[in-house]
Amino acid sequence: MKNSIGIDIGGTITKIGIVSSEGKCLKKTSFRTKEFNSFDDYIIKLINTIDKLLSEHQNIIGVGIGAPNASKNGTIETPANLKWSGKLNILNKIKEKINLPIYLSNDANCAAMGEMIYGNAKGLSDFIVITLGTGLGSGIVCNGKLVEGSEGFAAELGHFSIDNKDRYTGLNVKGGLEAYVSATGIKRTILYMMSKYMNDSVFRDISFNNLHGEDITRAAENGDFIALKAYEYTGKILGKSLANFVTFTQPEAIILTGGLVHSGDWILEPTKIAFNKNLLPFYKNKVKILLSGLEDKDSAILGSAALVWKNIL
Repeated sequence: MKNSIGIDIGGTITKIGIVSSEGKCLKKTSFRTKEFNSFDDYIIKLINTIDKLLSEHQNIIGVGIGAPNASKNGTIETPANLKWSGKLNILNKIKEKINLPIYLSNDANCAAMGEMIYGNAKGLSDFIVITLGTGLGSGIVCNGKLVEGSEGFAAELGHFSIDNKDRYTGLNVKGGLEAYVSATGIKRTILYMMSKYMNDSVFRDISFNNLHGEDITRAAENGDFIALKAYEYTGKILGKSLANFVTFTQPEAIILTGGLVHSGDWILEPTKIAFNKNLLPFYKNKVKILLSGLEDKDSAILGSAALVWKNIL
């Protein structure tokens, strides 16, 4: 059986796994991306982790890497939610130590490839994947082909400016979508709602750094006014934005994945209401909003591994 290694370089955690050609994650591991202030130190940790997996598994035919702001030239350039800056030549650094075919792409593009090969985009020619993690990523497929742009930086919808208010994205875009719709964005919305309303809330005794997405979901389930308002606000922005994105490519479906989606109907219901309300009339009832068809916690790994199967098989 042939296997590949899938690597997802997230803003908080780097996830690495062995993936079969059938899309099964056979083994996985992870470490915290945020612990590494130095890119070189991070690369050492990443290579050592890959080496360990290679020593334990045979028939590895390649490595796929999904990373924010990844280019076709094998670099990561000014990643929005990572500590490193400038043009980082990640592909060459890994190839110096790992003697396998290695492929790099934008993390959200990897998610789109994963959905097309393994998930809910099987059989679809036109779709958009939105990843709702530390930031907001997006991958667009048109006529069965990934929209990458001349250097690989196409479809950065998380930095699409939706207003002129005072929130900034990780790349300092004023009013950018990911500043409102992401795991980080909804935490900021909790603070905003507490300043706007005087209602009691469990969050009044929790600092920003100690606030986690599952806390917000749990509070919503318990009827916390601030949590409910935060989801309503976030879903309204996401739904309206998705309706605008439909005008770019008229996808058959928009697939949502990432940590924020784990809150279920708390985020999905207001999103769908706003989406349907803001669609142009000739798009109505033609575009589905779906959740990822990949195994929940392995979706980022599977998406990155899909790069190998796309290029080798």
